[in-house]
Amino acid sequence: MLATSQQYRDRLKRLKPNVYVDGKLVDRDDPIMQGETNTLALTFDMAHDPSLKGITTARSHLIGGEINRFCHIHQSSEDMLTRQKMTRLYCTRTWGCILRCMGCDALNALSVVTHEADQRYGTQYNERFLKYLRHFQENDLVAAAAQTDVKGDRSKRPHQQADPDLYLRVVSKGEDGIVVRGAKCSVTMVSHADEILVLPTRAFVEGEEPWAVSFAVPADYEGVSLITRAAAPRQRQQLKAPIAELGSTDSVVVFDDVFVPWERVFLCGERELAGRLAVLFALYHRHSYTGCKPAVSDILMGATALVAEYNGVERADHIRHKLADMIGVAELVYAAGIAGAVMGQKSPSGTFIPDVIYVNVGRRHAGENVYHENEILADVAGGMAATLPPEGDFFNEKTAPFLEKYMKRNPAIPAEYQHRCFRFISDLICSGFGGVWQIAGVHGGGSPIMETIAVLGNYDLEAKKDVARYLAGIPTKKK
Repeated sequence: MLATSQQYRDRLKRLKPNVYVDGKLVDRDDPIMQGETNTLALTFDMAHDPSLKGITTARSHLIGGEINRFCHIHQSSEDMLTRQKMTRLYCTRTWGCILRCMGCDALNALSVVTHEADQRYGTQYNERFLKYLRHFQENDLVAAAAQTDVKGDRSKRPHQQADPDLYLRVVSKGEDGIVVRGAKCSVTMVSHADEILVLPTRAFVEGEEPWAVSFAVPADYEGVSLITRAAAPRQRQQLKAPIAELGSTDSVVVFDDVFVPWERVFLCGERELAGRLAVLFALYHRHSYTGCKPAVSDILMGATALVAEYNGVERADHIRHKLADMIGVAELVYAAGIAGAVMGQKSPSGTFIPDVIYVNVGRRHAGENVYHENEILADVAGGMAATLPPEGDFFNEKTAPFLEKYMKRNPAIPAEYQHRCFRFISDLICSGFGGVWQIAGVHGGGSPIMETIAVLGNYDLEAKKDVARYLAGIPTKKK
C-alpha cells in the first residue's frame, strides 16, 4: 500500500512514450524532466519516514490499511488539518510545490460529486469511483488533475465556439464506453503521473451536456499526447544544492478520439453537477494552497533573513518590518486554512469538505501577495541576484581569488556560503524556473478574481447589513 520511490521510478520507465518536449518524443527519464521525478520521489521517501507516520500517511476508510496521505479521502477536520501540515512540510523541501496535491484534490471532489449524482439520478458513478479508488490506494498511484480547457474565444460558451473541441467533449457513446476529443492545458506533472483525472472546467447550460464529462485514463493511454514544457533551476557543476535537483513540468494534454470504458467514467452528461465538480475541486485545491503558499513564504522569508545577515543589515528596522510583512502573509494564509478545516462539514458521501469562505479568503490573500514577497527579497538582496557571475568563475584559477576577495561581505561568513546564498536567490527570483512559480502563485488553483467571485457568491452580506440596521435603530428584514 506504501510504494517506494524506486518502485515509482520503475513504473515511469514502463510507461509508453507519449511526451513531447520541444518537438521531440522523449522518455520519462529524459534528463530535462528529472527534477520533477526527484520532487515526486520525495512523496514516497517521506511516507516511509517513521518520524512522519500519521502525517505523510493515513489509514484508508476504504481498504483499512496504511496508505500515502496523497491517496486519502478526507474523513474529518483532523484529516484536513494534517494534510495542510503535511503540505507545508513537503513544500519547504521542494521550493513550494510537491506536485501531487492536484490528484488528491480531484479524488476528494469526485468522492463527493459521484455520490450526489447517484442520489440525484440513480446512476452508478460512486460505485465505479470507489472501485477505482481501491485500485488507486492499493498501488499508491500518482494522478494529475486535468481541468482547464483551452476555451477558444473567451467571450463564447462551449456550444458557441467555432470549433466544439475547444472544450473537451464526448463525441460518441457505446455499450462499452465513450469516445472523447479535446485538450486540457496547464496540467502540472502529468508527464510523471500514473493516471489522468479529467474534470469539467465550468458549469454548463442546457444543450451543453456533451461537455459535462469526468473520467480517468492512464497517462500513457492510446490517443493521449502530452505536449510538455519542463522547468528547473540552473544546473550546477560544483555548488550542488537540493534546489538544483528539483523541477516541474506543465503540459497541454490532447485527447484525440480517446475511448474510455464506462468503469472509468464518473460523469457523463449530468450538466447540473459539472459546475459543482469544478468548483469543489477548486475548493479542495485552494485549501491545499493554504499549506503550500505559506511554505513559499517560509522559503522567501528565510532567504530574505539570510541575505540580510550576510549583508550585515539584519538588525535594521526597515528589514525587520519587511520580514514582519512576510510573516503576516504566511501565517494569515495558514490560519485561514486551519479555519477552513475546523469550520468545514462532512458531506453525505462521508467526505469532509472545508469551509468555502475561509479557504477562498486565504487563497486570495496568498495570490495577491506573491509579487510583494518577491519584491521584498529582491529589495533586500540587491542586484547581485541578477548579476552574479557564472558558477565556473568561482572555480577558475585566475578569477576565483578575485571573487573570494571582492564578493565577501560579512567577514564572519565564508565566501562560499555567500556565493551559495546569492545563487539560491537567483534561482528563486531571477530565473525561468522562478518566473514559472511566481505566475503559478497568482493563478494556480484560481487567480484572486476567482476567489473573489467565490467569496462574494457565498458570503452572507445581508446578515452584516442586519448588524448595521440593529445598531442604527433600523428594523431588520424579516426572514
